[in-house]
Amino acid sequence: MGQVDPALRSYLHSLDAESLVGLLCEQADRSPHFRRELEVRAGLTGNQGSDVAEAHRLLDDAVPASLEPHGAGFDLATKMSAVLDTLQRLLDAGTQADLSPLARRAVDEISSALGELDDASGAVGAELGRAVTLYARACAAHPPPPDSLADWILGIELDGPGWPEIHLADFADALGEAGLQRISTTVDALLADGQADGNRLVRAERLHEQVAEATGDVDLLVDILSRKLPRLDVSLKIVRVLRGAGRHSEAIAHAARAFARDKQPQRDAAEESHDEAVALLHDRAGRGPDEADELVRVLLAEERVEEAWQAADRYGCSLELRLEVADSRAAEHPGEVIGVYRSHVEALIAHKEPHYYREAAKQLRKLRTLHRRADTAEEFSTYLAELVQTHRRKTRLLAEVRAARIALPKAALAKTALAKAAR
Repeated sequence: MGQVDPALRSYLHSLDAESLVGLLCEQADRSPHFRRELEVRAGLTGNQGSDVAEAHRLLDDAVPASLEPHGAGFDLATKMSAVLDTLQRLLDAGTQADLSPLARRAVDEISSALGELDDASGAVGAELGRAVTLYARACAAHPPPPDSLADWILGIELDGPGWPEIHLADFADALGEAGLQRISTTVDALLADGQADGNRLVRAERLHEQVAEATGDVDLLVDILSRKLPRLDVSLKIVRVLRGAGRHSEAIAHAARAFARDKQPQRDAAEESHDEAVALLHDRAGRGPDEADELVRVLLAEERVEEAWQAADRYGCSLELRLEVADSRAAEHPGEVIGVYRSHVEALIAHKEPHYYREAAKQLRKLRTLHRRADTAEEFSTYLAELVQTHRRKTRLLAEVRAARIALPKAALAKTALAKAAR
């Protein structure tokens, strides 16, 4: 520290916390040695074993709370939250320790206690959902034996009390082909037996659908969903599954049949016109963003880009989909899509993470190109100056913009320097 120029030390003291963190993270990305030093100082290496032991001790203390008659739910949720905070901190830090046993114990303990207390506030249920998510992350980092994990999931899904809710896709990587096959074989046998009670059968059918999704078996998944028809939400899911598999013509055909059938069930769906089906999608697009997205996706699949653009603007679909339409339209109408990319830049910056800052810088380069092609280069300079001024304390963002070879406006930089000097 004594070797550091006093002026530099003064400058570092003048930075706000976010700017200083940005500088440190940037240097950590460049220097593995510096990153290791930060991890040691933060206690993310040598103390991990003691952190795991402490989390187990917290679990030991939390379990008796489930037997207390009053306020037990809140007390248990508070204690479990401390355990899960430790788990999450270690996982976020990229620990090399195997946290799956601790995470699974947390899930099992909370699930067991939930059946013995009044969780009117929903606090314990919320912690249980968080515990399952962390267990899935821990399994992805250190997969347990696939048969063991598969049996645990089967026990919860088929014979459990109805909680916790398991999303098989979150555990798919840890299960691998062997684990997914074990679940699939068990479910197939149960469905073929025909002796299961109604509740267990419903659970098996749900798990069957999740297996098809996790394994990417599109034909099986469409077949499973088709048995639930006629239902609008199921039809929409089939369309999404087909489109996601690149089978756009089948997705369009199914949408036409489904929406025509929904309007006039007494007529043969095959006789309904495609234009009428799209009109029905228009009718439903005003109900919400999901319906609006579905219409725009169908129009894009048919390469009706202009109609997709108008529908996205009229019904207010998701930013992700507006970007997809903008990408298809930018070549011929660069000026009209600028607003979409500006919204994307702000959304990326809002994450306040280096990866998103880097993506925001890439989008700024695209915006600069669009402005040039639209003969509005000066507008981009003004926009960039305002952006820099607004986010002047995000030094990592500014570094990414420079790295993307975008010249920062001198006036904005001068204002930023003056603001720092004033502090």
